[in-house]
Amino acid sequence: MKQPKTAKPAKTSALGDTVTAAANMPEVREGQSVALLQELHILTRDGKLNQDSRRKLKQVYHLYQFIEPLLKEVQAEHPGVSLVDHGAGKSYLGFIIYDLFFKHLEDGSHIYGIETRAELVARSQELAARFGFKGMSFLPLSVAESTESKDLPEQIDIVTALHACNTATDDAIAFALKKKARFMVLVPCCQAEVATVLKKNKAKQLKSPLTEIWRHPIHTREFGSQVTNVLRCLQLEAHGYHVNVTELVGWEHSMKNELIIASYKNLPRRRPTERLQEVLETLGLEEMGNRFFAEQVARADAAV
Repeated sequence: MKQPKTAKPAKTSALGDTVTAAANMPEVREGQSVALLQELHILTRDGKLNQDSRRKLKQVYHLYQFIEPLLKEVQAEHPGVSLVDHGAGKSYLGFIIYDLFFKHLEDGSHIYGIETRAELVARSQELAARFGFKGMSFLPLSVAESTESKDLPEQIDIVTALHACNTATDDAIAFALKKKARFMVLVPCCQAEVATVLKKNKAKQLKSPLTEIWRHPIHTREFGSQVTNVLRCLQLEAHGYHVNVTELVGWEHSMKNELIIASYKNLPRRRPTERLQEVLETLGLEEMGNRFFAEQVARADAAV
């Protein structure tokens, strides 16, 4: 009688990487640690992806495709790339970037994860230690606190913020501006602050037909989200950055899908600064000038 074939056990590395799973899964890139993806709960223990994890991994990979050329550009300028990931959460993005790009570098390159929840920071620290990712640090700070922290370098090459909620994206921008970041890669999320101010000041603006754009609550929310990102782009341009806005992935994967990439080019600042102020005044958002700031830059540009 013919004996039934038995499946060969999967080979594992010292860290538990399932080699056969990596070979059979196109979502897992060559050389990537399957064990790490399992610890991040992106892969199951038997090396499989559910639909939610596949969507999450696709978003991170798409974002990495935009970040990798920036890492190489910085690398060509100087050794030791520094990247800060704001609102890191469970640090999916930071760990995958490190695994794909940083783990073989021996030039002092470093990734810093900033997250307010201490338990997530402790978990990330433990995970980085277990995988020998010496070039990763995690700090239990708000984005605003990190701007003043002595645990971070004076200058940062790249700042990322994936789905940093509401004003956390603006705090990440303020951090990047202070740290003179060469690049920013931002995927904003849940922008509610501008919509709140639009709603509050709606009565003052009724004489303008433009208020019809945000008269209904659902329009206030959506228009507020749109205006928030427009103001962010103008602010970055008012600080000398070239800004590119695109989609991260298809809209079927996430409604929070707008990707803002800013590259410092020392561009003229006066015109975007004027536009920024005009938009704030036209929409009755003058009180938000401190958040979408460019006044100092405008004066410096005018002096030139």
